[in-house]
Amino acid sequence: MANTAILTHGGLNLSNRFWAFVEAVQTARAQATEFHRTYSELQHLSDRELNDIGVRRCDIADIARKHAYCA
Repeated sequence: MANTAILTHGGLNLSNRFWAFVEAVQTARAQATEFHRTYSELQHLSDRELNDIGVRRCDIADIARKHAYCA
């Protein structure tokens, strides 16, 4: 009887899986940092400055999320 093993996500090597996890955590933290930086910068603008660039205050979170996670 023959057995077939299908290896995914770096195979069964524990160190590869660990480093893939570390990289995923670093990426997530970088994205979260970018979201908070963008959100903070837009939040500190006055309503007039936001109006000049065509942004409503209620859209700041969506803009920051799109910038950080979809770029």
